[in-house]
Amino acid sequence: MRTVTDLPHKVTEDEHVPVPLPDGTTLAARIWRPEDSEQHPVPAVLEFIPYRKRDFTAPRDAIHHPYLAGHGYAAVRVDLRGSGESEGVLTDEYLEQELRDGEDVLAWLAEQPWCDGYAGMMGISWGGFNALQLAARRPPQLKAIATVCSTDDRYADDVHYMGGCLLGDNLSWASTMFAYNSCPPDPQLVGEQWRSMWLQRLEGSGLWLDEWLRHQTRDGYWRHGSICEDYSDVECAVLAVSGWADGYSNSVFRLMENLSSPRKGLVGPWSHKYPHLGQPGPAIGFLQELVRWWDRWLKGADNDVMDGPMVHTWMQDSVPPSTAYEQRPGRWVGEPSWPSPRIRTTEFPLGINRIGGPGEQPPEGTLRVESPLSVGQYAGKWCSYNAPPDLPYDQREEDGGSMVFDTDVLDERYEILGAPYVDLRVEVDRPVAMVAARLSDVFPDGRATRVTYGLLNLTHRDGHDRPRPLPVGEPFTVRVPLNACAQAFPPGHRIRLSLSTSYWPLAWPPPEPVNLVVHNADSCLTLPVRPPDPAGESGSGGRSPFQEPEGTPPPPRTRLRPGKERWQVSRDLVDYQSALEVVGDQGVVRFEDIDLELTKGSWERFSWVGDDFTSPRGETEWHIGFRRDGWDASTTTRTALTCDEENFHVHAELDAYERGERVFSRNWQRTIPRNCV
Repeated sequence: MRTVTDLPHKVTEDEHVPVPLPDGTTLAARIWRPEDSEQHPVPAVLEFIPYRKRDFTAPRDAIHHPYLAGHGYAAVRVDLRGSGESEGVLTDEYLEQELRDGEDVLAWLAEQPWCDGYAGMMGISWGGFNALQLAARRPPQLKAIATVCSTDDRYADDVHYMGGCLLGDNLSWASTMFAYNSCPPDPQLVGEQWRSMWLQRLEGSGLWLDEWLRHQTRDGYWRHGSICEDYSDVECAVLAVSGWADGYSNSVFRLMENLSSPRKGLVGPWSHKYPHLGQPGPAIGFLQELVRWWDRWLKGADNDVMDGPMVHTWMQDSVPPSTAYEQRPGRWVGEPSWPSPRIRTTEFPLGINRIGGPGEQPPEGTLRVESPLSVGQYAGKWCSYNAPPDLPYDQREEDGGSMVFDTDVLDERYEILGAPYVDLRVEVDRPVAMVAARLSDVFPDGRATRVTYGLLNLTHRDGHDRPRPLPVGEPFTVRVPLNACAQAFPPGHRIRLSLSTSYWPLAWPPPEPVNLVVHNADSCLTLPVRPPDPAGESGSGGRSPFQEPEGTPPPPRTRLRPGKERWQVSRDLVDYQSALEVVGDQGVVRFEDIDLELTKGSWERFSWVGDDFTSPRGETEWHIGFRRDGWDASTTTRTALTCDEENFHVHAELDAYERGERVFSRNWQRTIPRNCV
């Protein structure tokens, strides 16, 4: 990324600005704006997240917020209530209180002498979520948003559940916020009240995993904040962005299809990252795109930001399987609208371990599979956070415990763009069962790279709000949607569909092993086939519609202790214990400009024994520490999730230390009934 220091406007930074709320709570803001903005007011762009503006996100914030300010905007980074230096306690994600706070912050911004009354919102992940949710509330100041790696559907397409299946990332994410919520404010900014604010958080934030496990279906808890309940609520302009290695790519296409407000979609090869920091590459000049977006919708500029395709996507070329990529080969392609009139939805019948051609009549038969718990240990993360190696590895071992269907060897290049799905006529021998469907690119030598996948809890066959036990031994029909993708399959390769009855630890397995019978003649795979590029299409011929990435310089940091990343699969062939261990130690970093040493690290272990479906166990541990002069505060959090056939069991621990002495300790023990999961 090119570092930019010569910007159109000189920038002033206010590191810690109190934002008063009507209930008396004060939030903490960091604001970058043009030096002359009090004489010449500018629009504000808000990023509203709980990730600590002074340390956790400071390096990232310094790259894009001063850049936007240097192009004529007040870039405002506010910590949510109960996070960073903001007062209060954060007790869950996207609560009504958070959204009211967001509306109050926008109103406060519009009243500042350096703001012209217009505002936008931007954010990745949490900040992308609440940007969408606040857009649906239509505050008068909010004219446009840029939502990155977010979702319109908090139940069906988020970190908690997928297809009605409980995700392993639900535990990981709950454990992350368990640790983050335990962190103290910085006394250098809030003074002596830091300790009382810290103890208030430790006492009041709670165990979010408990709450999320008590909502196993699509109920009112998840419908709150899911703008898919009524897309017409959103009237402002929406720029929706994600990456194929991220968990949130599907929402870009739903937003393009269902919103009626001005909108643009962008999906690159990236993981859970802003596109100007995108990995795997290529990264793009996303900040330049943002400036053009805000110029159009906050300043009324007559520019070309809405010209060209509605959706730009990175068409990925074939690559060998790997758990990490620096670059993904491919090209940018554009679609004029979504659904695109150019995409042909094509049905492929399933034969006996074979994907037939369109219109082919396969022989009737049945196939059976009862997958071992080991299927899924090479699945990678539900959402790649670019903490390699967290992408799926060679699928051949996974396929050994799956039902597999292959096409004939392709005699020409084949491209798909959109969301595949599988229609299945099935029978099961247990009342609770799941299906994991994977689509892979199979090389001539047999290597298999996963292209996309989908999960379905079969008890949710009639809807995620009304699960029902399955009719044992009776056939029924289901549709398994797969994540949207853009993939080119070269000549000489094959396309593979793999079906399994477990996918642990990406998803929690059903209570018992399941024998699944598939009636192949009544089942089919549907692919969104994209024809060859028309002449002059944006992105064809090796041309990119985007500039190279650039941004302002991050703050100076010194690494005092290196971090360590490890993903390790282990199996003991004596007692059949297996595990996936994930180490995310970020070491110790010194922030030179604020004289702060930050220690941060996580450990996860997902284990199981043989094919005992009550043996899966997820364990996490986090340690976060802050040190400056005489200030030394740290926390350690631990969470364990286990199950039996009827219940989930949670045990969690939180310990907080000041100068090495424990000042707070609490344990949680919870049992939550399983509801057809």
